[in-house]
Amino acid sequence: MTRLLVVARSESFSQLWPQLAAGARAEARVVAEPVEAAAAGDALALVLSVAGVEEEGEGAIAALLAAGAPSPLVVGAREDHRLAVALVRAGAADYFALPGDLEALRAELADRARRVEAREAGGRLAASERQHFDFSRIIGRSPQLRAALDRAGRIIPRDRATILVTGETGTGKELLAQAIHYNGPRAAQPFVELNCAAVPSGLLETEIFGHERGAFTDARTAKPGLFEAADGGTLFLDEIGDLPLTLQGKILKALEEKQVRRVGAVRGREVDVRIIAATHVDLAQAVRKGEFREDLFYRLSVIPIHLPALRERGDDVVLVAEHFVSTLAEQYGMDAPALTPEVRRALLTHSWPGNVRELRNGIERALLLGDGGLDPADLFPSGAAQGDGQGAGGGAIPFPATLAEIERSAAFAMMERMEGNKSAAAEALGISRSRLYRLLEGTDEDVSE
Repeated sequence: MTRLLVVARSESFSQLWPQLAAGARAEARVVAEPVEAAAAGDALALVLSVAGVEEEGEGAIAALLAAGAPSPLVVGAREDHRLAVALVRAGAADYFALPGDLEALRAELADRARRVEAREAGGRLAASERQHFDFSRIIGRSPQLRAALDRAGRIIPRDRATILVTGETGTGKELLAQAIHYNGPRAAQPFVELNCAAVPSGLLETEIFGHERGAFTDARTAKPGLFEAADGGTLFLDEIGDLPLTLQGKILKALEEKQVRRVGAVRGREVDVRIIAATHVDLAQAVRKGEFREDLFYRLSVIPIHLPALRERGDDVVLVAEHFVSTLAEQYGMDAPALTPEVRRALLTHSWPGNVRELRNGIERALLLGDGGLDPADLFPSGAAQGDGQGAGGGAIPFPATLAEIERSAAFAMMERMEGNKSAAAEALGISRSRLYRLLEGTDEDVSE
């Protein structure tokens, strides 16, 4: 069982320790000397109980730290802001004046108990999570995707290097970050994620760095930030391109110094965190526009990994679609229908602006609306099939689009017109049969013949 270790310099609260320990699912152990507290590294918390004299508290803290004990939570009976500040400056993690701060102390111990339980659960779940987020779940065999996964695989053991994952929205950046974490040496430690675009800018600093009790109105208890929550593991900062400039410097400082300072704190706390950042924004361009710090950009992009858009991955769209058909049909208790040639053409010629996320939603919709099969008209929202690039339904050629996408769509449209006769389609297009095959397979890199 987890221990609550108490160094008692006062008998004032002796009846309280067993109650507090029980509330945090721990057992209380009271010691008298600092050297006995040196083994408190694996304890829920180290509590120093003092009579309230400033010099006594500072001396006791110094003795504990000199003996190798962690920063203690100091408990006393004197409500004095100057005393609290002096003790924190001396090395205390926090000061609680009882009985007024009793509930705040309970909340702090309960929060620490939750973190201990999370770490223990992380060890038990690491193996299953590692299997769940294995690279094999990132489906595709296109050269662009395999190159990205190969780079990710090579950096997994180097768990101190920062990684910047780029790619359009819906390409799987979060899934890649999870796979890197759960396949690496930090797998048993926390994987903590934050979408920088989803939290109001006024709350981001305390969300990332935490705050001390009394740092602002309603801050009745101290709160650790996400850097501290991810200590030993990985912090995934999604949509880092939306991080306000005012916070970018503080993130850089935390990365450089491996320390974070809570809002309202006078001292920093050491953290050991791997940072994986992700964005759909062109950060180099944002740097040129003055919207993103250049030094932070270079610090984050030690290992850049770019995930290609689905439209750039050739036949991967069919492989991913087959995977979604199988898993979603099982989820809904349905038979998995086969992909007809018409559906395959619709998949291959659509431009997929929403990437894998859009594909999953389209397959789910078509599966639920279909009568035992998939209708290309159900793959896309109403009206999206016109002039969008999925020429299977009406043979439309995508525009605007890259030249490669236009040529590939033309090849499918001509195949449809020639009722699958490849020789006739190649002749009508004025290209060789081998070039036609390359276009249909998405492996053609030539734009001229």
